[in-house]
Amino acid sequence: MVDHDGNILIGQRPINTAGFTIHSALHRARPDIIAAAHTHSTYGKAFSALGTELLPITQDACSFYEDHAIFNPFSGVVLDDKEGDRLARTLGSKKALILQNHGLLTAGPTVEAVAWWFLAMDNAAHTQLLAQAAGPLKLIAPDIAKLTGGQVGSAEGAYYSFQPLWDWIVALEPDLFD
Repeated sequence: MVDHDGNILIGQRPINTAGFTIHSALHRARPDIIAAAHTHSTYGKAFSALGTELLPITQDACSFYEDHAIFNPFSGVVLDDKEGDRLARTLGSKKALILQNHGLLTAGPTVEAVAWWFLAMDNAAHTQLLAQAAGPLKLIAPDIAKLTGGQVGSAEGAYYSFQPLWDWIVALEPDLFD
């Protein structure tokens, strides 16, 4: 655990400078953000190389309809505070980013919602890659995509959707909290 200046409060190991640069910028820009998730998942990296938003091709993808942005161009590892600030500005009020040529990022009001959104976004990226490889896409109409996004993309819904996965993790790793 670190404070807003990067001073280590709990733990002995050094902090990930890029992670701190990104997360601290998000927290400065958006006090409502409690958590952010970012990894270099295989499907997230592959999809990010397209430089395009997720399309409303499935109910799950609608969770991100008009609620994600693309951070571009890729400018290397985010170590400069100005790049962190640019990333936060690009996210704006949205819950997710596609970091072009890099991966995916989600941010929001609870760890559970953010984790669920990350998993759902990675799954939507995977689905779109598969569907695009198979042929022309049939998009969900914008009004239906927006309505569906409101129905399945809320932070509360994501929080509750994550609960069975959390229960599974805790059962699988009973020593997690020792």
